[in-house]
Amino acid sequence: MAEKYTMRVTAGPGYDPASHVEVPVNSPASVRIASELIEADLNVRINNYRRGLPRDAPPSSPYFEREPHRGDGDQYSIAFRFRLGEGGEGQTEPEDGNNETAPGDGVLGTDLQFGNDFDHPIRDRLPPGFGTAMNIVKWWIDPGLEGDPYADTPYLYGPALSSFNAVHVGEGEQDADKGGLWLEEGGDEAGMAWREKVGAPGDAKQRMKWALKAGNKEKWTWEYGRTYGVDFFNPYIDFNEFALKLPGFNLPIMKYWDGQGLRQRKRLHRLRYVLRNRSTGQVYLVVLFTLHLNEDVNEDGTLKPAALAAATQASGGRGLTSSALPKIEPELELEPDEEDFREDEVLSEARRKLPTVDLNGENGKRDDDVD
Repeated sequence: MAEKYTMRVTAGPGYDPASHVEVPVNSPASVRIASELIEADLNVRINNYRRGLPRDAPPSSPYFEREPHRGDGDQYSIAFRFRLGEGGEGQTEPEDGNNETAPGDGVLGTDLQFGNDFDHPIRDRLPPGFGTAMNIVKWWIDPGLEGDPYADTPYLYGPALSSFNAVHVGEGEQDADKGGLWLEEGGDEAGMAWREKVGAPGDAKQRMKWALKAGNKEKWTWEYGRTYGVDFFNPYIDFNEFALKLPGFNLPIMKYWDGQGLRQRKRLHRLRYVLRNRSTGQVYLVVLFTLHLNEDVNEDGTLKPAALAAATQASGGRGLTSSALPKIEPELELEPDEEDFREDEVLSEARRKLPTVDLNGENGKRDDDVD
């Protein structure tokens, strides 16, 4: 099924796809996203990228050949360097270059979130085993994850401070030999001093574990005007086969995305990553992974009229250009076959691989390092 689709990655400062730019996947050159709320430089890297735009995108990146990504088998990376702004209220960069701001002048660590959300309900179309998969994700990948996939507007967010695999206070590196933005845990000299002041560990796993406690998140403020770099990566989503692969559990996403719905609904499907403010609801950055039917994409990578028509219908009739994407989420039209899923077998295999994890989410807590 995956071979029927072409992926396109775009990013922008909000949900409106008309404000997005196409992201050159696996290019060492980052794209700039700017608004009153954020200035960000972004790299998206996907290993074994064989069915996506732009047409000349490299199939991989040197990023995946370097540790820890090679050893861990990481399959994708969303990395960006950013500065938050107050929303056009006279925010300027400090003249001394130290990026110092008044205490509390920024977004609290309890409020900055990163994760996925959807415009439409998906509860009636979730595949069998989804709850089990979420237990595995929460207990093994991101213990800070919270949300409601069964809501009218489903969401799964985690605190940015514990969700990102790497948090760098400072500029980080921009190195083509490393695949573009290279953001290791820690910071420059001033950034490390800043981290020590708030008590944040310098090791990534320890920082993620530290940030699971509300009291520690309250010590950290993502300050306006200060530069941070973050990287989100893991080996669990295969964007080439469009599958979720967890310890003891594989979910072929396309089986449920393709379905038997209206042709217009099948023309495109999306997965959306969002950086947002929990308290205000403000959105800072959106990275959008969209699947288009191959027949709807021209050789030069632009969308054909049929795709534009489907996008217009999905967006409520709003006019779109060939560079815009609609606001529509995955349509899981296929009725799941319950016999395809054996929860006891999945849990048994997951427990074998993750012996310290309570996958039922009822007893105890994970006490090892966060992976």
